Amino acid sequence: MSHPTTPRPTPRERPAVREPAHVPLAHVVRGGVIEGVHYGSVVVLAADGSVKFRAGDIEAAFYPRSALKPLQAVGLLRAGLPPLDAEALALTAASHSGEARHLATALRILHTAGLTEHDLRNVPDLPYEPELREEWIRSGLGPTRLAQNCSGKHAAMLMTARARHWPLESYLDPGHPMQQVLASTVEDLTGQRIARVTVDGCGAPLFSVSLEGLTRAAARLATAAPDTHEGRVAHAMREHPEMVSGSGRDVARLMRAVPGLLAKDGFEGVQIAALPDGRAVGVKIADGADRARMPVTAAALALCGVDPKSLAGFERTPVTGGGVTVGSLRAAGALAPFFAELAPSARPSARPAPAVSPVA
Repeated sequence: MSHPTTPRPTPRERPAVREPAHVPLAHVVRGGVIEGVHYGSVVVLAADGSVKFRAGDIEAAFYPRSALKPLQAVGLLRAGLPPLDAEALALTAASHSGEARHLATALRILHTAGLTEHDLRNVPDLPYEPELREEWIRSGLGPTRLAQNCSGKHAAMLMTARARHWPLESYLDPGHPMQQVLASTVEDLTGQRIARVTVDGCGAPLFSVSLEGLTRAAARLATAAPDTHEGRVAHAMREHPEMVSGSGRDVARLMRAVPGLLAKDGFEGVQIAALPDGRAVGVKIADGADRARMPVTAAALALCGVDPKSLAGFERTPVTGGGVTVGSLRAAGALAPFFAELAPSARPSARPAPAVSPVA
């Protein structure tokens, strides 16, 4: 069986560090009036790697946050991460909810390497999923490194460092040999130089690239042959989407709803999604609002050619008043028409959307 491949990006210069020229992407509509507007940027890639649609600033440097984790997982395999089953490898690319299976799998990775939770250097936190967090607190538990949503990635980083006989205590230092491999992998997969390096919320190095570069990297993972590092990560994520996020999380549900889809979210309103033939989308919500991330992503996937009916439930977020639904948050401008048949018959009138650039 042949596997489609996305053309290998030609290495480019570093993305420009500037104020991104974001545009309106989503409207918060209450009672037929546009109450709020979320700005951002979005890119849609065709199967041949060409840009099918773009809005906002897809070339400016930005931080992908946890949407970078699938690339880092590939980097860990390149750096010598010992073999893991698909469930554990999926957790390596995860922003998990803190479910029992997430914590148990992270511990299993550590114990396999002869390590414990005390070796982790990520910041202590409570489980990410609200109900689990409340249950955790009611049980008298406080923040731990294992419960923090990046513990799978950190456990795999430690496992890699132990396997390569690299220092464990300094595994989060950008100059650590493992982090150097991860940076090189990000540059290879995105096809561009890293613009800036900072520290992510969990304490790990975070690399700044462009939205277009990140989306091209997602396409490379989604189209990779199964016997490659990229293909192994993509397969693990597709097989175990609940390990990548959580049982009730929108990213897991989206991967289940769209066969073959590879998807990962990130803090500050970031989302990537890619199909096995190389079609891919990348979204960045300017104000970091998570509520706008999925409606814009669903609209971009519809533009990408995904059947809008399979995206029903992702394309809008209800706006409530007095306990009833009185409106919704949904994609705006050139992305809005893709859900016309699913939308209520009465659509609010609004000024023409700012210009976006569909690419022939």
